[in-house]
Amino acid sequence: MIFHVLTIFPEFFEGPFAHGVLKRATDAGLIDIRIHNLRNWTSDRHQIVDDRPFGGGEGMVLKPEPIFLAVESIWPERSSGKRVILLSAQGCLFQQAVANRLAGETELLLICGRYEGVDERVAEHLADEEVSIGNYVLSGGELAAAVVIDAVARLLPGVLGNESSAAFESFQDTGHGDGLLDCPHWTRPADFRGWRVPDILLNGNHQEIRRFRKRAALEKTARLRPDLTPSEPRPSASGHLAPSEPRPSGSGQHGKIEG
Repeated sequence: MIFHVLTIFPEFFEGPFAHGVLKRATDAGLIDIRIHNLRNWTSDRHQIVDDRPFGGGEGMVLKPEPIFLAVESIWPERSSGKRVILLSAQGCLFQQAVANRLAGETELLLICGRYEGVDERVAEHLADEEVSIGNYVLSGGELAAAVVIDAVARLLPGVLGNESSAAFESFQDTGHGDGLLDCPHWTRPADFRGWRVPDILLNGNHQEIRRFRKRAALEKTARLRPDLTPSEPRPSASGHLAPSEPRPSGSGQHGKIEG
């Protein structure tokens, strides 16, 4: 899979993709991350990419011309499997289901917002979708782009060493199911300062361990993220039923551009 990132700070990405899972996936040829400097598509000697907003107001706005030229240069033809994503605080909330969907594409082009925002014509006539990584404001879309690439790349075949690893992660409908949080995990030593690992994890009975982990995932989700819990009563990790919490009616959006 190919990831394109359009940014005015290409040097930002020298760090996030040079380590861990993404580095190994890149070295193995499973993913290709291409960083594009938006200023390369300007025509003035100062390489200006922003201007004052019509109607007045604070800050500067990224101009549409260089963004359109960049995308049309990177992709002269927009074929199926290629999606342009504008990283914006006004966008739809990026969740695991979105990552799962995007993992089915062949190429993604991520536009990193800056300043007060991006000219609205980019969202209306160029981007396939507008995505926000959370209800908060960042100085720019570069951090958001790194988050999206990491979340999507780890779902691709071969990127994680164990193919079932992603299935049992938090928010997935596979594994523990229902988009729950992942279950708690413990490692050696079995007794640390008097805090013991649950005995059931030490008995070698894999069927019992699977049931325990499902109960523990339900309990942890109910305690930390009740908005993710199913509506029916939930068994706790101790075997008791915990009261259910209603799902919220919807998610809010947050203020300015992802940057």
